[in-house]
Amino acid sequence: MRLTIDKPGLAKALAHVANVVERRNTIPILSNVLLVAGSNTLKLTATDLDMEVVETVACTTKSDGQVTVPAHMLYDIVRKLPDGDMELLREAEHERLVITSGPAQFSLQTLPADDFPTLSVEDLGHAFTLPAADLKRLIEKTRFAISTEETRYYLNGIYLHEAQTDGEATLRAVATDGHRLAQVELPIPSGAKDMPGVIVPRKTVLDLFKLVEDEDGEVRIELSPSKIRVSAGHVVLTSKLIDGTFPDYERVIPQGNDKRLEVDNGTFSQAVDRVSTLSSDKGRAVKLALSGGKLTLSVNNPESGSATEELAVAYDFDPLEIGFNARYLLDISQQLESETAEFLLADPGSPTMVRDLKDSSALYVLMPMRV
Repeated sequence: MRLTIDKPGLAKALAHVANVVERRNTIPILSNVLLVAGSNTLKLTATDLDMEVVETVACTTKSDGQVTVPAHMLYDIVRKLPDGDMELLREAEHERLVITSGPAQFSLQTLPADDFPTLSVEDLGHAFTLPAADLKRLIEKTRFAISTEETRYYLNGIYLHEAQTDGEATLRAVATDGHRLAQVELPIPSGAKDMPGVIVPRKTVLDLFKLVEDEDGEVRIELSPSKIRVSAGHVVLTSKLIDGTFPDYERVIPQGNDKRLEVDNGTFSQAVDRVSTLSSDKGRAVKLALSGGKLTLSVNNPESGSATEELAVAYDFDPLEIGFNARYLLDISQQLESETAEFLLADPGSPTMVRDLKDSSALYVLMPMRV
């Protein structure tokens, strides 16, 4: 195998595929990236056995071939080299890959390409396309609420499924960790009708977001009950799905919350951030006291002291005191596009709903804390 390739294109591709590769692997081949050269293209493949990313970049192929080399080491080398063309040459007799760029030359140990595992994918059954910006939005507005608790593994991802809103079919993404819930939806794309509800794992979600972050075209999604494949530009990501049942999340979305609070989102989040400086690391609790157009935020920590701040708000209901985790409040406020945050409350022990006045397709639910 021998080829010439430009540094920026190879570095960008390696940045995508290297994300999949774990830094520590008990199986040596899984630390490597598979390079396949042919027809003036270089195909890079990385896998962790649960997810696989394949990216194709243009190059000038002098001789075809394939080889595997340590993914992170190759990426570190390439990104540190100056911009310009570089040559990749496989020396089969020495089992190494030689990278040459100007006066710099590196030699990496290789492993046989035939030993590299591939993620077998059957006919996935359901396929549809949507703008990359829409997929990015589904991920961006829900990923913060994905649970990291391994015991409830079925919450360790985003639940992507067909739903109904006001009689219209939608593609809905939901994430929850039991303390907060994020839901966002869009009109269902052609081809997604009757798709199975699937739980996309957290690692896949995060890597997928990086892949579509700079993409501005269409994204193709194929899925079955056990696997998902996303094609964006020259990148194809294939992943296993979480084998579990997502809970009936609609039961925790409050329907009768009749106390409406409107507050300037920027002012509110800054105030929460300030008073929570004194909250304990464990609880991060902040109390909201509402009464006649006034919101008082307070934190009382016996170990460090107390803090209060008052804000003028739109609230014309019975006085109410309720506590929330400050970090969760800030996470939700960062998702809101509107300058005004709308809270729909019931009582100190019931879930609160937060809505974005500029985006009716998104909603957030927050469980209260005892303060």
